[in-house]
Amino acid sequence: MSDLKKEFLKGLWSVIPPFRFVLGLCPVLAVTTTMENGIGMGVAATFVLVCSNFLVSALRNIIPDQVRVACYIVIIATFVVVVEMVMKAYAPALSESLGIFIPLIVVNCLILGRAEAFAKKNPVALSVADGLGMGIGFTMSLTALGFIRELFGKGVIPFTEIQVLAQPFDFLQKAPGAYVALGLMLGILNVIGKK
Repeated sequence: MSDLKKEFLKGLWSVIPPFRFVLGLCPVLAVTTTMENGIGMGVAATFVLVCSNFLVSALRNIIPDQVRVACYIVIIATFVVVVEMVMKAYAPALSESLGIFIPLIVVNCLILGRAEAFAKKNPVALSVADGLGMGIGFTMSLTALGFIRELFGKGVIPFTEIQVLAQPFDFLQKAPGAYVALGLMLGILNVIGKK
C-alpha cells in the first residue's frame, strides 16, 4: 500500500479522531444536535485541517522551532477566518447554528495536534493526505453522532420532518445525552475494532 493511501485511510478507521485519539471533543459534543450541524462543522474543520497541514508542511524548514506553535496558530486562524466568512456568506443559517464553535476551530486540539505531530515532520503530499483522511474521519464521526442524536433525541429522520418516534429521548439533545451517545458509539467501535 502506498504511503499516501496509508496516511489517508488511517483517519477513516484505525485512528478516527474522536474515537481513537479522543481529540476534538468540544465540537463533537456541542454541535451534533443535528446531522446538518455535524456535516457543516466537519467540512469546516476538514478544510482548515487540510490547508493548515499543507502550509505547515511546506514551511516546516523555515519556521523557527521556538515560535512554531504560535506560527501554527496564525496559519490555522487564517483558514478559520476564511471558513467563517464563506459560511456567513453562503450558509448563514448553518453559521448561526454553529455559532462560536467555528472560530474555536483555531484551538481545536485535533488540528493543532496534526500540525505538531505530523505536518511538521512530513512532506506536503503526506501531510495533505493525513489532513484529508483525519478530516473526513472527523466529519463522519460528527455526522454519525448528529444522526443518532437527531433521530433518537428529536424523533425525526434527519433532513426531513418525518416523525419516527412518538416519545423521543429528549436528553439526547442536551449535553449529558451527547456524552451518553458518544460513549455508546465509542464502546461499539472498540468492540468492532477488537474483532
